Formats: sequence, C-alpha cells, structure tokens
Amino acid sequence: MEWILKKKLLKIFKISAILLVAVFFTYCIQAVLMPKYLTAQKEGSMIAEYYDEKKDFNVVFIGDCEVYENFVPAVMWEEYGINSYIRGSAQQLIWQSYYLCEETLKYEKPDVIVFNVLSMKYNEPQREEYNRMSLDGMKWSKSKVDSINASMMDNEQFVDYVFPILRFHDRYKELTYEDFRYAFGHEKVTHNGYLMQTGVKGITEENYPRGKVLPDYTFGDNAWKYLEDMTKLCKDNGVELVLIKAPSLSPYWYDEWDEQIRDYAEKENLRYINYLELIDEVGIDFETDTYDMGLHLNLAGATKLSKHFGAYLQQELGVPDRRNEKELSDIWDEKLEAFYAEIKEQSAAN
Repeated sequence: MEWILKKKLLKIFKISAILLVAVFFTYCIQAVLMPKYLTAQKEGSMIAEYYDEKKDFNVVFIGDCEVYENFVPAVMWEEYGINSYIRGSAQQLIWQSYYLCEETLKYEKPDVIVFNVLSMKYNEPQREEYNRMSLDGMKWSKSKVDSINASMMDNEQFVDYVFPILRFHDRYKELTYEDFRYAFGHEKVTHNGYLMQTGVKGITEENYPRGKVLPDYTFGDNAWKYLEDMTKLCKDNGVELVLIKAPSLSPYWYDEWDEQIRDYAEKENLRYINYLELIDEVGIDFETDTYDMGLHLNLAGATKLSKHFGAYLQQELGVPDRRNEKELSDIWDEKLEAFYAEIKEQSAAN
C-alpha cells in the first residue's frame, strides 16, 4: 500500500515538474516575443514605468500625447519643487484614462489630477495597436480588466491580453537583438512620464492646421459617462481634478468642443484651462517650440508650458514646494542627472 502511494506521489511530482517547465518556457518565449517599445515606438513602455516609482506625487497627469510630450515634471521640480508624474500613453482614450486614474488612487492620493480633454472626441475604441500601448503595461488588477473590456475592438479577444503569446506568436519573423536583451527588463524611456523631444520642425502658413466642418460637434454619451465617472472618483477621494487642453495645434480643437467642456467644468465646479488661448502668455513660438509642426511641443516649448502651469498649480491650488525634503531631493538629483544626460545626447544627435 505504501509502495502504491509513493508511486502515485512520484507520478504527481513528475507531472507537476513537466507543467512547471512548460510554463517557464512559455513565459520566456512570450517575454521575447512581446514588443519592447524602446526605439521606434517608445510610447508602449511608459505605462509600466510608474510602478517602479516611490508613489508620493502631489500632481499626476493622465492622458494622451498632449500631456506626455508637452509637460516636463523635471522643470516643475526645479522651478517650484512640485513632485509630479505623467501617466500618459499614445491616443489614450478617456475610459483608459479613467481606469488609470482609478488605479492610481489605489496607490496614492495626489493633491491634483490633471486630465487632458482631447480624448473626449472619441466615443468608442479606435485601434488595437494603441490599446496595447495603454493596456499591456498595466499591472493586473480589476482596473486593468475593466479597461481591457472597455477598450477592445470587435476583432480583439480578452484572452489575448491574459496570454499575449497568442497575439504575438508569429512575431518571431521580426525579432531583433533588442527583443532578447530586454525580454525580462526594460530601460526607462521617460522622465517621470515625459517623453523628451529636442528637435525643431516649425509650422508654416502652408501647413497650419484648419478644422474641417463636422456633421456633429456633440461629444458622445460614452465619453461623457467616463468624464462624469472621473469627476466623481476624484471628488470622492478629495482630489482636485483639473481639466486642460494643451496648446497643440493639431488635432484641431473646435470652439464647439471647448464650449461643452467649459459648461461641464462650470456645472461641476472644476477648473478648466484651454492653453490654446494662452499661447502668447506662455510665450510659445511654433516656429521654434515644436518638433513636428505643431502637433506637440519640443523640450523648449514644453519647458515654457511647464513653468507656466507649475506657477498656476502653486499659486492657485497651493501645491507645495518640497525641495527641502532630503529624501525626495536625493531622488530628484538622480532623476535630473538622467534628464540632462538625455538632453545632451539628443542635442548631439540632432
């Protein structure tokens, strides 16, 4: 009897060992096949970087490229001692912003959450590639599950997010050295969520964006639902929600859209800043302060905007100057060293 029991246990052990080895090799293969987002499309790495941070931020930005390329936390720290972070991703849709906001509030309670309103123009999922860049980097939680369910295109399946190898199994055809080198760990691509660009490509009269006539300027019900949910979430947690429209000239921001956001902000007693109306006050020059003809600011333009907004955060909302905190200052000394090293590197390459 004892011999039979030992035989059964040995069989169970062998099966378990085989399964563990299979799981390990599947994990390794998946890690190699997953896109690394470190060169051509760095935006896919940004969401995951937040989890490595000491989560004690006074200001957290949430949104699309109009936050992660237009605002510089390093500048706001140096100028005002404001400890901030940008949880941005490419074409981040408002439901993705909502669930990132929800997740952030489980880690920390910032004084201010800043949301860029451009994504209100989208009422439904747009593209799988952008979904991936916003969702793959999130840690597993109810917020991630809900965000995936809200974001999936008709041809997407939830299981592909749980087991990305099902989605990327045929990527072996395009593997590079980078895929193996960074299979189990990435280099940082941002500075507290800011994706640096130092190049200059100004706008001209010929390529100045002009809005086309739309059949309907009304934001969709789904977009409104998530903005209302975000407003309630922030109010329930005692966090000031600030709505902004960054001074990007394209995509075009219509007066009809602006009016809807202004009316909503007034109704909900929220602060709303349309930086398109403050371009001269900020001092932005679209001949020198953009790297892609007005879609986004380069470092020079983002520095001007960050100084202006940092002053607003401190003077109007009382966000504290924390440069006298030694531990935090030591952290920022390291961050600034990396920040200025990349400025030098990019400037040499331009």
